[in-house]
Amino acid sequence: MGLLCYALLIAAWIVDLFTPQLFVTAILFDGPIALSGLALKPRLTLQLCITAQVLNVIAGYTDGARAGHIWDAIAIGDRLLAAASFALVAYLTIVAQRLAREAGESNGRARQVAIERTLRAATGRVRETLNLDLVRRSILSETIALLHAASTRLIVYDLPAEPPLVIRLDDGGEPSYTRDALSPDIASLVAKTREDGAIVHVTADDAVGRLRLAALDGAAEALVGEIPEQYAGGAHVLFAIAAPGTSFDAGTAAAMKAFLEQASVALEQAYVFTELGRRNDEIAASRNETARTTDVIRDMIYTLAHDLRTPLVAAGVTTKQALDGAFGVLPDRYSDVLRASQASNEEARRIVETLLLVARYETGEESRVSERVDAGPLLDTAVEELDPLARSNAITLRSEVRDAPLAITGDPHEIRRALLNLVANAIAATPRNGNVVVNGFADAGDVILQVTDDGYGVQPDRREWLFQRFGGTRGAVSSGLGLYIVRRIAEKHGGSVTYGPRDPQGSVFTLRLPKAQE
Repeated sequence: MGLLCYALLIAAWIVDLFTPQLFVTAILFDGPIALSGLALKPRLTLQLCITAQVLNVIAGYTDGARAGHIWDAIAIGDRLLAAASFALVAYLTIVAQRLAREAGESNGRARQVAIERTLRAATGRVRETLNLDLVRRSILSETIALLHAASTRLIVYDLPAEPPLVIRLDDGGEPSYTRDALSPDIASLVAKTREDGAIVHVTADDAVGRLRLAALDGAAEALVGEIPEQYAGGAHVLFAIAAPGTSFDAGTAAAMKAFLEQASVALEQAYVFTELGRRNDEIAASRNETARTTDVIRDMIYTLAHDLRTPLVAAGVTTKQALDGAFGVLPDRYSDVLRASQASNEEARRIVETLLLVARYETGEESRVSERVDAGPLLDTAVEELDPLARSNAITLRSEVRDAPLAITGDPHEIRRALLNLVANAIAATPRNGNVVVNGFADAGDVILQVTDDGYGVQPDRREWLFQRFGGTRGAVSSGLGLYIVRRIAEKHGGSVTYGPRDPQGSVFTLRLPKAQE
């Protein structure tokens, strides 16, 4: 444009040089000056104006010199008017250029605002759902709307050992899904896009571009970009394809890049949500399987315990009747054998009942009974019930209740079971000719039930786990669940159970329960 303006200016000047003084053709200089406005370069307009002024002076001097160095006053006045017109036209041209530039910038800003508004709306629609497939489909449809594309494709590398998933969406159509190997031209384009990390603009300006566009069903142009991978859901490469005879506007690549960044966030959210759903399903399935297994184990324990308890009870009744003389007088040696059998039978029955109680506690089916109970008689009953076991092991078992009544609130059967477990463990841990004493007394707002023995005690390294499941085994015959059950019963009734060593030897187990309100 600059060269054209200067060429026209020189041509008008040459014409001016060969015309008479009174025929001032310098007015033609305004044409190139005005024409420079198309270049939107104020500096070029100013330079042309100055050049026109110089050429006007030269042409005026040349006309006067050719007329015998006589300069006509009218001709000089015309020259001055022409010079003024050069300045005026240059000024108006520069003003027009500034206004045109401002208008262009305003249009550019308006277009940018429109693009940003469309981008925000597209981003919002893409992030409306947390379903991974719907997010991918939304990315395709919003790309068509945002970039005015005729077709879009999303290539998803979600399965390492399989061909990529290709999702295609044409303007106004429904998405299609295929999982096939990519053609060499498309595969190389995808590889270049992922390697460069930028938007690739494919045009028909070169042979490679034409081959790639031919592989895209004869597209006119294509924009290709990789969605930034921020999660483990696989790489996504997006194609925006222009229809034959159309092209993408300036700034479309920038808009696509911004959209891809937002699409990445939407995909990440959808992937995390999908993973959470999958893991929740796995957890639910695992929980159901655990519940089913628990039910099976519970039913087995209930059935086994019931089948064992029935003959044990029957054997215990028969043995007691024999010892009471129901079948005649027995020799002393037979009586000793029956007492030992009765003690073993009671120990086996206690283990069965402990298993039943553990099963109920572990499955959340513990007793809901809560009534006012005097702990003194429960303590005496436990001592009386286990006395045969103690005598069979040559152990002295006695009870001492200092305060009465020892009123507590709870399930009397469970408290009795806790006492039986503590006393049985003490008997099992005490050598022959030893002593086990069960005390009951009040201490401030609590009832204390204490079992003391002079047995082997508990090693320091085992005390930490004493009341854990299978952590309380002390005797040769024990399920390892007795002290665990005692702890669960104590905690259920708002109390506690503790162990303490006894000097010089033995153990002290203290069951502390809240005293019943008056």
